[in-house]
Amino acid sequence: MCVIFFYVNSNPSAGGYKLILASNRDEFFARDTQDAAKWANAEHVYGGIDLEPGREGGTWLAIGGHGGVFKIGALLNLTGEPKPRNAVGRGMIVSNFVASADDCNIKTYNAELLADCTKYSAFNFVSIEIGISKTPAAITLLSNSPPTLEHFAEGKCYGFGNSLDAVPLQKVINGRQRFQSIVESALKKLSDTPQEGAQNLQNELVTNLKNLLKCKQKFWPDAELKRRAPNWGEHLSALNVNVPLEDYGSRTHTVILIDEHNKMHFYEETMAGLDPEGEWRKTHIVKPFFQNQN
Repeated sequence: MCVIFFYVNSNPSAGGYKLILASNRDEFFARDTQDAAKWANAEHVYGGIDLEPGREGGTWLAIGGHGGVFKIGALLNLTGEPKPRNAVGRGMIVSNFVASADDCNIKTYNAELLADCTKYSAFNFVSIEIGISKTPAAITLLSNSPPTLEHFAEGKCYGFGNSLDAVPLQKVINGRQRFQSIVESALKKLSDTPQEGAQNLQNELVTNLKNLLKCKQKFWPDAELKRRAPNWGEHLSALNVNVPLEDYGSRTHTVILIDEHNKMHFYEETMAGLDPEGEWRKTHIVKPFFQNQN
């Protein structure tokens, strides 16, 4: 289980953002994972890495910036779907996209994935490609149960979770509405604020997004979630998931911002142990990408 909310605008107004993204990774607490960092084998890519034996090198969320283009990928489990025999690990779907060469754009990558997607366990793959300001960003959602590829326009707030887009979970509906309110308020304040005050507003935006991801309110009952997860449904109905006695839940909170000048801020909070009430490690990566390109 995971959830993601984002806003994309390839040509933001002064003080605005090309990307505002907030996401939770829901996973077993004991699964071995590398915290968000620059990748050793692809230095233009940032994100966490799965270290689970047999799944090494995959990821659930990462961003790459190369040649004037940002690629953002996120993988969400489609809960409750049957698992194909000899299913292939899904984490490399994101890794291969964000690290791919210049000639592998979002269109060709998704076309190839769609043609061969049934070998994986059920998933939603969110992919975003942001290039020069004169070209609208590309936003897609590829699901493999059944195989579908949807396209979305930039300039709007989106939210996806562990069901098909046509039947969103209640926590995704409510979370997207709150995310949109946070984003619209932040962009309005930024447009009215002198540059010297922008940092304080960015800090406020990040705090509000993290609080959204940490929301423990249960959006229950939820007919779609009950159908997909009859045993865990109520525990999974909050944005911040915690399944008692299973050592499973929202173990990583991520916020990514890309400003109008292509500077990325990557914030991550991830559990240091097996207790969600215990220590959390905090990471803040600042990376200016292709500053002189537009």
